[in-house]
Amino acid sequence: MIEKNPHIIRITRADSAESEGGTPLHLGQRVRELRKARKWTLEQAALQAGLARSTLSKIENDQMSPTFDAVTKLAIGLDISIPQLFTAPKSDQVMARMATTREGDGKSHVTPTYEHEMLGATLSNKAMLPYRARIRARNIEEFDGWVRHDGEEFLYVLSGKIRLYTEFYEPVDMSRGDSCYYDAAMGHDVISTSQEDAMILWVTSVA
Repeated sequence: MIEKNPHIIRITRADSAESEGGTPLHLGQRVRELRKARKWTLEQAALQAGLARSTLSKIENDQMSPTFDAVTKLAIGLDISIPQLFTAPKSDQVMARMATTREGDGKSHVTPTYEHEMLGATLSNKAMLPYRARIRARNIEEFDGWVRHDGEEFLYVLSGKIRLYTEFYEPVDMSRGDSCYYDAAMGHDVISTSQEDAMILWVTSVA
């Protein structure tokens, strides 16, 4: 439920045991922070939300209490959910980490069946491991058993054609633009079925 007075809007959970409800948050300040984070002017943000510039200005300066319709338009315009509009992130959640890998600058790791290029290698303790791989194998017999490891994995075919073998499913033939998300603890191997070595993007979560 949304409770409001001219200056503060608060969200109260209907199932809360506390009659006081949630923590109040100044909507105007939150909207201004979200707008500036996107580097939008008042005009740009108002256009995105379908509101008048003067209306958005009054909301940001706590000069008016927006209707639920206006709140909904703000959330849609900012491309966030209504709860996110009322919930500021904790400061310790923003790590501001970033790593750019130029073409050919990834960390190379070569195996008899794959040529891996690790991406974002300068960051340690990552939540996921992205890498580009050249698939050299042409036959499942080239593998010494199943590849398996902790976490989940996402595979996206960049070029060529591949066949994805997994422990519990029938082999899947895939081509450029195809993708698959699977449990990496399940045995899996990939071969190239095209004349040239196939290229894929792999992203593995760190369990």
